[in-house]
Amino acid sequence: MNNTTIDRKIYKDQLEGFWLAQCIGNWTGLITEMDKIGIPVEGKGEGFYTREDWGKPDQPNLWGSNNYSETIGFLFAEKDSIWGADDDTDIEYIYQDLLYHSNNLDLSGSQIREAWINHIHKEEENFLWVSNQRAFDLMNEGILPPETSDPKRNPYYEMIDAQLTTEIFGFFAPTKPKIALELGSLAVRTTARENAAWIAEFNIIMYALASKKSPHSRLKDKTMWMAQEARKHLPASSYAAKMYDFVLSYYQQQIPWEQTRDALHEKYQIRQEDGYQWATLDKSCHGCFAAGINFGASMISLLYGEGDLKETIKIGVLAGWDSDNPTATWSGLLGFMMGKKEVEKTFGRPLSSKFNIHRTRKGFPNNGIDTFENMANMGISIVDRVVIEKMGGHIDTEKDRWIIPN
Repeated sequence: MNNTTIDRKIYKDQLEGFWLAQCIGNWTGLITEMDKIGIPVEGKGEGFYTREDWGKPDQPNLWGSNNYSETIGFLFAEKDSIWGADDDTDIEYIYQDLLYHSNNLDLSGSQIREAWINHIHKEEENFLWVSNQRAFDLMNEGILPPETSDPKRNPYYEMIDAQLTTEIFGFFAPTKPKIALELGSLAVRTTARENAAWIAEFNIIMYALASKKSPHSRLKDKTMWMAQEARKHLPASSYAAKMYDFVLSYYQQQIPWEQTRDALHEKYQIRQEDGYQWATLDKSCHGCFAAGINFGASMISLLYGEGDLKETIKIGVLAGWDSDNPTATWSGLLGFMMGKKEVEKTFGRPLSSKFNIHRTRKGFPNNGIDTFENMANMGISIVDRVVIEKMGGHIDTEKDRWIIPN
């Protein structure tokens, strides 16, 4: 068979499932974000949570307490409420909007700069940190991506930023990781180089493979296969590859996830093996925002979560460091694979489909109020173009599906 067919209506439900589940993971993760970072800063952030802490009181983070929940548990925007944007969803929203309105699918540095400046607050709280903030400062000086991630200009080039802002490019090129990587290449390198860029691309590959037909009937088996495929993209000598292999070996030995997390911390933050030096290089919080340690934590939640949305979020929330990042990334992936209806069924309740991008960003229509349905429709429109322009495929309007050449 020379073609892959994908139902556009089903894909739309999957994209709605992505946005919904990503918000659940993001907001649940915000409860414990920076509570536990391994090496304390001025007495804060010491130690780690375990599975026993789920449902128990949240402990203070580096800056004090979170404003969302006093206990560690799932956080929802109920049906008559509204999800607020956060840094794990808002830059992806900007990139989708930019692609949707762009005449071409190959974004330029000037396009990305213009979109960031138009939609990100400059003076007040703008929900940017480390590499994103430095890249934004450089853009305001007239510097264009990819120079905004040049290590000479941006010392935070291996921080977490790109791995939480670019995964969505995988969904714009269903079944085709190579095309997804091309689409997202400059967006990744707006803030990342080296390991941080490879990790971001690992996530893009995972998202692109989510729609690929495979012999796996269980999400556990399919996500494992996807991860092993994405691992091939990581250079063998990189600390990202070595972290992945380290977590995988512990998982395969059925060592509890808490012990794996503790061993990851010991190996990379304490002993700084495999050339991983961010615990020393970052003076603010021992690399708590670094791409590497957070990638290691994300792989713990993905592998030990075994395709179970709730379990993946729980582990990500309790694993430590920037805990809203892996929870947003992998719940978004699983939410896509399940679809919106199945996500709501999993949590046993109808949930809000409204989204306020202006919680963190600016300059969008309707005072920033959007819906997951509309956001999914924009995604479908982008995929339509990618299928035709990048894949040499076509849209079967009669059966409402994409025909993608293998």
